[in-house]
Amino acid sequence: MHNTHILLRVLSIGAVALVGLLGLEISSPEPDTNWAEYNGDGQRSHYSVLKQITPGNVQQLKVAWSYASGGADTVRNSTQMQCNPIVIGGVLYGVSANTQAFAVNAATGKEIWKTSLPDTDGTTSRGVTYWAEGNDERIFFGAGGGLYALDAKTGNVINTFGKAGRINLKDGIDRPGGDNYVRPNTPNTIYKNLLIVGTRLAEGETALLGDVRAFDTRTGQLVWTFHTIPEPGEYGYSTWAPANPRQRLGGANAWAGMAIDRARGIVYVPTGSAAYDFYGGNRKGDNLFANCLIALDAATGKRLWHFQFVHHDIWDRDPPSPPNLLTVVQGGPDGRTQRIDAVAQLTKQGHVFVFDRVTGKSLFPVVEKAFPGDGVAGEQTSKTQPIPLKPAPFTQQTFTEKDINPWTSNRPAIVAMLRNARTGSPYIPLTSETTVFFPGTDGGAQWGGAATDPEGTIYIPAKQNPCYSTLILKEQPVANALVSNNQLYTANCAACHGADRRGNHDGSYPSLLGIDKRLSTEAINQVLLKGRGMMPSFSHLPDADRKAIVDFLQNKSSAVQAVQAKKGDVPYQHTGYNRWYDSNGYPVSAPPWGTLTAIDLNTGEHRWQVPLGEYPELSAKGIPATGTDNYGGPLVTGSGLLFIAASKDGQLRAIDKKTGKTIWQSALPTAGYATPATYSVGEKQFIVIACGGGKLKSKSGDRYVAYALPDR
Repeated sequence: MHNTHILLRVLSIGAVALVGLLGLEISSPEPDTNWAEYNGDGQRSHYSVLKQITPGNVQQLKVAWSYASGGADTVRNSTQMQCNPIVIGGVLYGVSANTQAFAVNAATGKEIWKTSLPDTDGTTSRGVTYWAEGNDERIFFGAGGGLYALDAKTGNVINTFGKAGRINLKDGIDRPGGDNYVRPNTPNTIYKNLLIVGTRLAEGETALLGDVRAFDTRTGQLVWTFHTIPEPGEYGYSTWAPANPRQRLGGANAWAGMAIDRARGIVYVPTGSAAYDFYGGNRKGDNLFANCLIALDAATGKRLWHFQFVHHDIWDRDPPSPPNLLTVVQGGPDGRTQRIDAVAQLTKQGHVFVFDRVTGKSLFPVVEKAFPGDGVAGEQTSKTQPIPLKPAPFTQQTFTEKDINPWTSNRPAIVAMLRNARTGSPYIPLTSETTVFFPGTDGGAQWGGAATDPEGTIYIPAKQNPCYSTLILKEQPVANALVSNNQLYTANCAACHGADRRGNHDGSYPSLLGIDKRLSTEAINQVLLKGRGMMPSFSHLPDADRKAIVDFLQNKSSAVQAVQAKKGDVPYQHTGYNRWYDSNGYPVSAPPWGTLTAIDLNTGEHRWQVPLGEYPELSAKGIPATGTDNYGGPLVTGSGLLFIAASKDGQLRAIDKKTGKTIWQSALPTAGYATPATYSVGEKQFIVIACGGGKLKSKSGDRYVAYALPDR
């Protein structure tokens, strides 16, 4: 027996030595660990303590399983999956390419259940929310204009919640002149038995109210409401003129997601711009609580503190992602270091604001900086905007001739356009002259958000692509005059799909040319009536107007009679979210076009910045990695690895969080415009990513792909 033990020990030592000689690393078993919430936890940290997968063994990662969730549009490539799945007790819950919730075995990918809800309307969902009380386990899932409660074990609708298992989220946020578009696309936030809800709304002058609401998790009954556009007598009401903004305006909605400090009972809510996004002559003033981070008492909805990132926003510069809760170490007034529980918020302009999460005091200096510039007639811009002096921006702040892509094929045309444009500074008001946004209208930072680690470092994916637009006067209706279907299309659709119906370059707003060959008359009308994905409903238009727009899309001439001559509050329309690319399809700005940045929030100093993504054809020419446009967030693990997909090149990368160096990557079946999750089941750590593609003119897909180390 003694000799057997010696022999086994010798064999074990020999095996370890052989593993070492082969450059391999033995992985340790992991206890079962959940990824319980959107972005990992209520702090939205994107962080896990798991460390079975390490810098030493990450090269051994293999696909453990993949799940075809169904519903991908592989003809028009119009579907996406932005879902960050959650994992509870060995079950992974996610959302399919056609917006159905599902549950699979997290170790094998085998389907347990999947919904077949009838009214998802092409909502692009970022995930689901889990809540449990005793044996009552629920999945809350937003689809169409509703919020469903599902039995976590079966996927069946829980009929005792709301009305037959569903809350109609338009109820309570309607207003005179409002449309029907409301979408709960970002997972909700749980506090005890409350479900705190924000929504995506339209961005035009018919947008609904952006109130933040809390519902009872068991019954669906409304518990509290916070008015992001105040009523008379409420704090912030004086920052709107004329009076009664809730009767005339919408937006200021919490679309990006929230973070929660459950120990203190505080929920942190970033809010969107007031609608209409690019003109504010009908909403003079700073417009609280649009473009804010608001700390609310999670039990009552009472405001504790707020900070406004953009006063009187006319640039669609709202916070794009949930805030991050973390703890930093800074010097105290007595010279000794102190630990501060903080909240950090990214912006589309490329800044990180960091606050004491209890008091709202900024942990780094913030100045009100003047940004002069005249807007269109009727506009009254804010003379200053808040700018943090630390950390330094994680994106470039201006675009001028010296910043043009050195490899572009049509530099003279770009220079000529730039010399006739308003550029060179943030916060230039739109006019009839071309105005350049840099970074573009969706960042800078984007909805994928940032990861943080226990050491106080934040890891931020971002993009740096210029965008341009103008504001032009609308054609106002004349009573009893005929309005052509071309005019109706221009007034309602051209800002996104272009006057020429070609959409925009990256495919975010698809081409409508040939739509009569792809969709029937009734199908086009239903999209106009209900909306789809990012597109709002146009149910507020008269039936005759919608029919005329359908005729235009089918290349038929028609006109309707304008029975009302009433002018709207917004006399202007913008000419599109025009991302600026050269004749070869690359951004006109010099690289990097996509970045990943690590910032130490204890000191406010940048640690490193690297390009995120590449164009293989440029790399083949010897051009260093340029980075690409990107959507989705990072994941950081306890072993010092950062995992991220997000880039246009369709790769999942593992990056050393200390240096920013990529040490492993794997091609995905379609691009992963989502945030990966990690969990462990059966002593094995998995990394999973939704591969939905569809954005940036990439192929749509429906796969969830999970990676793990080979069995020992």
